[in-house]
Amino acid sequence: MKLNFQQERILAVVAHPDDAELLCAGTLARAHHEGASVGICILCQGDKGQPEPPIEKLAEARRQEMQMAAKLLGADLFFGENPDGALFDNLEQRRNLTEIMRRFSPTLVLAHSPLDYHADHRAASVITEAATWFSASTGNQTPSPALNQPPVLWWMDTVNMTQFEPHLYIDVSEYVSIKLDMLNCHQSQLQRGKDSSFSPLQDLMLQQCRIRGTQSGVPSAEAFQCHTAWKRCCAW
Repeated sequence: MKLNFQQERILAVVAHPDDAELLCAGTLARAHHEGASVGICILCQGDKGQPEPPIEKLAEARRQEMQMAAKLLGADLFFGENPDGALFDNLEQRRNLTEIMRRFSPTLVLAHSPLDYHADHRAASVITEAATWFSASTGNQTPSPALNQPPVLWWMDTVNMTQFEPHLYIDVSEYVSIKLDMLNCHQSQLQRGKDSSFSPLQDLMLQQCRIRGTQSGVPSAEAFQCHTAWKRCCAW
């Protein structure tokens, strides 16, 4: 059985630069190869994850890293501009993301799991869930018109697969190389591999792909859960 993303429009909404590479870039790359339009929305600046030695104007550096990674994928890119650790669910955040969704018009949104380890990831999850609904609500006005219907919503795997039971797996065996190429754009974070409060990102990403692949009978996979709320799931 194979899911085909042809003619879909897929938007990944993540908290930080490099989150998409860890959790869903293989799916985005496969979708793009199959004819889908893909986009990534980064809600936080990535300004707190300093390597050693520290980088002056880290947020600007990470923005440039994300732009290079998105270019490799052929993805549209959107920025939320929130400082790390300052992302909270509120009306302004919902409205901003609702407008981004209306501009991109996704058929499928990939979002952080509500149970992921990082507070910014969990906040991004709540904001994204709300925005998928309000993007099709004519009563919630933004500069762009409301979508005809809410996009489908999938929760991405958690980092290190903690507290996550997949509903489906996407075979990304042919796209691990682009995940690595994209991740290698994030040199500011790769330099933190020996930081005791961090993890070697390449090892973490490859291990997670292999384990999810082993579980689903392919060399490498990314795992997702379907958000089963009314009008946020569909038959494929």
